[in-house]
Amino acid sequence: QVQIVESGGGLVQPGGSLRLSCAASGSIVSLPAMGWYRQAPGKQREMVALVNNGGISNYAEFVKGRFTISRDNAKNTVTLQMNSLNFEDTAVYYCNARLKKSWRDRFDDYWGQGTQVTVSS
Repeated sequence: QVQIVESGGGLVQPGGSLRLSCAASGSIVSLPAMGWYRQAPGKQREMVALVNNGGISNYAEFVKGRFTISRDNAKNTVTLQMNSLNFEDTAVYYCNARLKKSWRDRFDDYWGQGTQVTVSS
């Protein structure tokens, strides 16, 4: 069993900040990538930021300079620091972990339950 648990969403005013955290636990032998996606009402899920176990990160254009992703490999956790939030950032944010549960398995994507981020005045 693998669990992906997120925390840290909420309501914030435009220009404010929030910090999302995610922890992967369970039977994991390899966890090369973790990241965040988001889905706004009526829109498709989109990538926000990804980070590999070497610390190399990749950001969507619409968050560059505002969001920072970081990872703790020892704890299998990933954090998304979100600054200068605007109305368009309102969405459900999902943590993603690409991992193997055993060395014979292929890599599969696992998702958290989602955490709501609402930017409103």
